[in-house]
Amino acid sequence: MHITIASVGKLKEKYLVNGIDEYVKRLGPYAKVQLVEVPDEKAPESMSPAEEQQVRAKEGERLLAKLAPDAYVVALAIDGEMWTSEQLAGSLDKLATYGRSQVAFVIGGSLGLSSEVLRRADAKLSFGRMTLPHQLMRLVLVEQVYRAFKINRGEPYHK
Repeated sequence: MHITIASVGKLKEKYLVNGIDEYVKRLGPYAKVQLVEVPDEKAPESMSPAEEQQVRAKEGERLLAKLAPDAYVVALAIDGEMWTSEQLAGSLDKLATYGRSQVAFVIGGSLGLSSEVLRRADAKLSFGRMTLPHQLMRLVLVEQVYRAFKINRGEPYHK
């Protein structure tokens, strides 16, 4: 399986980079993982709703350009479905079984995802109703993808 994690902004925090690198390395035997970063749109601190929409739209265009046409797209969105780790594992297993070998997870910037990205998504996934920094979300996501592969293989993983 080929997993793409497309996200807005450059990851700068060393502890997050190290954590993500560790899980990508652990995922090596199970899947090819590609991390794609697109530039965030420079914007003032205070914006009108229309300006926020423009920022999301520009970031969304950049994200959409990085997605394979045949990818199954999972948008991370606060209003998405909340899955257990086992449900994520089952979803990835079902996709692989039915020939959907390209899966892309999309993480928006600080303002979230554009309506165009959400329309392109095959599923919307939420990791809870709390807002998490989008940089931290990358680490949480890659850990959960790793956990899903361990679950699907029946291999032990700490709880």
